[in-house]
Amino acid sequence: MLFKLIACNVFLREAYGCIAQSPHIIDAEFTEVGEHVHSATLRASLQARIDAADDNARNYDAILLLYGLCGNATAGLQARTKRVIIPRAHDCCAILLGSRERFREHFSDDPSTPFGSAGYLERGNYFMRVEGGDCTLLYGDAYASYVEQYGEEAARYIWDSLHPPAATSAPARAVFIDLPQTAHLGHAQTFRAQAEAEGKAYVHLDGDIRLIRALMWGEWNPEEFLIVEPGQRIAGVYDWNEIMRAEDGISSAEA
Repeated sequence: MLFKLIACNVFLREAYGCIAQSPHIIDAEFTEVGEHVHSATLRASLQARIDAADDNARNYDAILLLYGLCGNATAGLQARTKRVIIPRAHDCCAILLGSRERFREHFSDDPSTPFGSAGYLERGNYFMRVEGGDCTLLYGDAYASYVEQYGEEAARYIWDSLHPPAATSAPARAVFIDLPQTAHLGHAQTFRAQAEAEGKAYVHLDGDIRLIRALMWGEWNPEEFLIVEPGQRIAGVYDWNEIMRAEDGISSAEA
């Protein structure tokens, strides 16, 4: 079969590795990781890319989205004449861990825990930002949005005010998700050094590309992937299990 993949470039290494092994033909394009700071902007961009793929002369069998709900950026996206397939995941953290169950296990107590991966260190401008050999550990979409609106110093003050230290002697965590395919790059050591320099407890979690691979191989178990049929749109459920569902009707993304 012939697929169109639209993915965040935080998955670029992992996605290309799975594309190389997939029995299917996959045309890929990537968005910048920072685009999902503003969900409405990313939603419009993704809908435009879906529409372009839908009208493409290549006549794709399906359009694959390598995203989660991602701050509501994918909620409202509409399938036109081609099926759209997306993992049932809150965000890229669950995809990197390989399941929503592992995401819940490690992040349900504090979903705002900062985390990183090889893709974030190489291509992100938040979580762990690397510039000129210097690293800064940041805190994800909400923090990046504050930086864009108010500047770095004010963003740090706002974040610290909204997230006061817990009434415990245990330091805040910083989680690195290390995939076997990229472990040799040494990014975990970079992340750990900066986390500890900022007084955070470094946590190392093994990642798993199983969801990425299944998406590329067309193994779309409905328990783990939402299949959006033509004329349907993605709607958020926001629980720990279903995450999102397909609904009939025209979405705001089409308006």
